[in-house]
Amino acid sequence: MTQVNPFEKAVLRKALRNSMNDIPEFDALFQYVRDLRLPADDYAIFGSGPMIVRGYISGANDLDIICRGDAWEIACSRGVVSYDERHDVSLASHCNGRVTFGTEWAIGEFDVDDLIDAAEIIDGLPFVQLRHVIAYKEIRASAKDLVHLELCRQAT
Repeated sequence: MTQVNPFEKAVLRKALRNSMNDIPEFDALFQYVRDLRLPADDYAIFGSGPMIVRGYISGANDLDIICRGDAWEIACSRGVVSYDERHDVSLASHCNGRVTFGTEWAIGEFDVDDLIDAAEIIDGLPFVQLRHVIAYKEIRASAKDLVHLELCRQAT
């Protein structure tokens, strides 16, 4: 079983409490990321996060965050670092895996530095531009991704 530090326990409790009150639990996870005080020019939320913050989808399993430099160092120092052989990447997991940081994006041919440099600030957090999220979901093309793509098309 993964050890959870007191800071993460408080976030997980808040997420559970919020979900029981019909407040999106991702607000607590977004706040967790804010509270890490990462340098905004060293990370960006990718995966489904940019769709969640825009209200295109109600949620997902976790937040995936690409990072570099000081943001990666902070993520590693406060999280559980592991190596994902399947995707050949190192990861730093937080909040029992609900927030995951990595320095590479394993699916597709994305330049992490370009994605971070072009990130959009929404509610005080950097998010990968939606066009890159759409490109990623088109490449991955899982059943969930196809639903997300359709919801995104309907919303834009």
